[in-house]
Amino acid sequence: MNDSLVIIIFLMIYFSPVLYQFRIVIKENKRGNKIPLKRFKKIIKYSFLILLPLIIGFAILTHTNFLDYEKPQTYDKIDHLTFKNFRGLEFFKKSLYGNEKFAYVVVTIESEVNDDSVTVKSLFHPSRSFVYNTQSNNKELLSHELYHFKITELYVRKIKQAILELKKPHKEEIEKIIQKKTIEEREFQRKYDYETFHSYVYSEQKKYERNVDSLLNLLSEFENPTIKLDD
Repeated sequence: MNDSLVIIIFLMIYFSPVLYQFRIVIKENKRGNKIPLKRFKKIIKYSFLILLPLIIGFAILTHTNFLDYEKPQTYDKIDHLTFKNFRGLEFFKKSLYGNEKFAYVVVTIESEVNDDSVTVKSLFHPSRSFVYNTQSNNKELLSHELYHFKITELYVRKIKQAILELKKPHKEEIEKIIQKKTIEEREFQRKYDYETFHSYVYSEQKKYERNVDSLLNLLSEFENPTIKLDD
């Protein structure tokens, strides 16, 4: 059944007592009876008071699955990640280009700028990442998703490289570099998905894997999350 239709049916059932009471209010109001109106206002009030926490809880779980929470993982854990770490909930998206066997990963760049050092790291968010089946053995699909993590790590290293190239690093300059490279990383992620068609174009997928691995090796000296700033 269509997800939108399910929501509409739920709301119709949930608010059916309200609609019923509204009919009574109209009928009794014509007779000059104001008591049903007061009762109707109370029903409206309590209906929304009950519904609001449900909506908030639903929105929170859609963003991050706190019912099966796993803390964000740093890049050094990438070789131990499997689809069992993809714990996110997906209530609406049931397929990708008609294929129900799909996944998506949520990765971010986190940074902290101090007076004498800068920490920049890539994080994988298990409870925000989704897979259609956590028991899946689809190695190609897993590899595609983990390369999103590698791409994020690549730009994290590019950020640290660019910061260390500054002659006199100031906080404003450092934050501009982080912001610029983060935008570039998002664009590269979209390009990666588009050109590999989410891993379905095998040749492009392998081309990206070789390219990303090569660049990560070239920037291996920036593997440490924290870099020291010269005075």
